[in-house]
Amino acid sequence: QVQLVESGGGLVQAGGSLRLSCASSGRTFSRAAMGWFRQVTGKEREFVAAISRNGRSTRYTDSVRGRFTISRDNAKNTVYLQMNSLKPDDTAVYFCAMRSDFSVGDWSLYVSGVEYHYWGQGTQVTVSS
Repeated sequence: QVQLVESGGGLVQAGGSLRLSCASSGRTFSRAAMGWFRQVTGKEREFVAAISRNGRSTRYTDSVRGRFTISRDNAKNTVYLQMNSLKPDDTAVYFCAMRSDFSVGDWSLYVSGVEYHYWGQGTQVTVSS
């Protein structure tokens, strides 16, 4: 069974930075496509960023492109989300997600939550103005 554990959330002032980490248990990480999503209470979960299993393809939602960077270290079974120039609108619970099955190609990216098989418990990011 795969477990995903996020860390790195917290309270930061607008314009500041945070780096989220998501550590995966199990042996499937290097074959998995990964994603970050966020959710504000009362709103739907929103796609933030995705990375292919080879780490060479990424995609971002428009509101974070140029400010956030997704990366992965397959040797450490960890995916990261570097968040710079944070804004109050970035305040949310951030979740990492994994898709791991035979259909995942080296360059595959997934932007819909229903395409992912495993989820972490989330980490709170609060950006004050």
